[in-house]
Amino acid sequence: QVQLVESGGGLVQPGGSLRLSCAASGFSMDLYNIGWFRQAPGKEREGVSCITSSGLSTYYADSVKGRFTISRDNAKKSVYLQMNTLKPEDTAVYYCATDLWCASGMGSARKWGQGTQVTVSS
Repeated sequence: QVQLVESGGGLVQPGGSLRLSCAASGFSMDLYNIGWFRQAPGKEREGVSCITSSGLSTYYADSVKGRFTISRDNAKKSVYLQMNTLKPEDTAVYYCATDLWCASGMGSARKWGQGTQVTVSS
């Protein structure tokens, strides 16, 4: 059974940093692209970043480019999202997902985690 478990969310002040983790189990994670999505209250879910199965290619939404970094460790079956210089508009539930297109953009995913809340506020 495919499982994706996010962790690392929390409350942080503007300008601060957080590192999200996604632990995968139940499938061969090294064969799949992994993405991070987020959904803020009253807004549609949006793709934030994704990384290909090999880890050689990444994509970032314009809103996070230069501030967020995605990485993966296939040996640990984990994917990470380092978020720096956080802004109040980054406040959302962040979801890890797999089985998605990831290239010059990112498509919707077929398998999802439960999400972790990130709140950026002073």
